[in-house]
Amino acid sequence: MIDRAKQIKLENFAYDIASEIHLTPSIYKAFTTIDRELFVPVGFKHWAYRLDALPIKANQWISSPLTVAKMTVYLQPENADNVLEIGCGSGYQAAILSQLFRRVFTIERIEALLKEAKERFKKLDIHNIHTRLDDGRRGWRQYAPYDRILLSASTPEIPEALFEQLAEGGILVAPIEKGNEQIITQFVKEGEKITKTERESCLFVPIRSGIE
Repeated sequence: MIDRAKQIKLENFAYDIASEIHLTPSIYKAFTTIDRELFVPVGFKHWAYRLDALPIKANQWISSPLTVAKMTVYLQPENADNVLEIGCGSGYQAAILSQLFRRVFTIERIEALLKEAKERFKKLDIHNIHTRLDDGRRGWRQYAPYDRILLSASTPEIPEALFEQLAEGGILVAPIEKGNEQIITQFVKEGEKITKTERESCLFVPIRSGIE
């Protein structure tokens, strides 16, 4: 149970995000429900409600709340049942998604990060997130197809395995590397056709292969 003082902080936090990007009511509510402070390192807790990316273990980052919000908005969670996330990291993005989807599947290649994320989900009493330690570029065929797929790491191109696991009419959102830039890109699967729409610049850690 979140106390009143914390709830006010979260409501102000969501308001700050919504001042920068339009949020649907359900996405706005998710940001007032999931306490970002639980996902940042102890030394950065006083920065938890700022709109900044922050460093975490293994040379990784917890994305800026604005970036998390943008990725979530472009995912268009309304009327979608399940989502696959590639790159669990701190678990914050997955926790936000847990408020918007019936089932969330998230893959992380760094075991230490995944262990901490699972502990946070347990502390928050979130039970609809399913985790896997693996190279996320392979996806998670067991539970495919997915209505939505989100990559929380940049890549020059989308692995074909992920498009194969995307449901008909599904949406995939990823930061695509383009020259010296990264662009949040939205892909929609319609039969054999994939429609691509570039949205805006972003900054993510690059996707890596293997497991640590």
